[in-house]
Amino acid sequence: MERSKQLSTEEWNRLRWQCRRGLLELDLVLERFLEQHGGRLQGERLSLFRTLLTSTDDEIWDLIRGRTECRDARLVDMVQLLRNCRDRTGSQNSI
Repeated sequence: MERSKQLSTEEWNRLRWQCRRGLLELDLVLERFLEQHGGRLQGERLSLFRTLLTSTDDEIWDLIRGRTECRDARLVDMVQLLRNCRDRTGSQNSI
């Protein structure tokens, strides 16, 4: 995975650390997300991802699982990308 050109190594490591959560299932989805989309995280998209990471584990997981709908219109596309990272591996049953 190619890291975003705008993030320094320290910033990238900090972002990866913020993706380490208390729920294993969420960790796995966020790890897949960074592998697939991390190289394109910059500017507004990076800011939105960081905003999403300020939510609790349960809030993020409920959004990804579709238990709750995203109330912030700016985050809808980001949530969909995360849902795709969950669904892409057949993880509907495993996660």
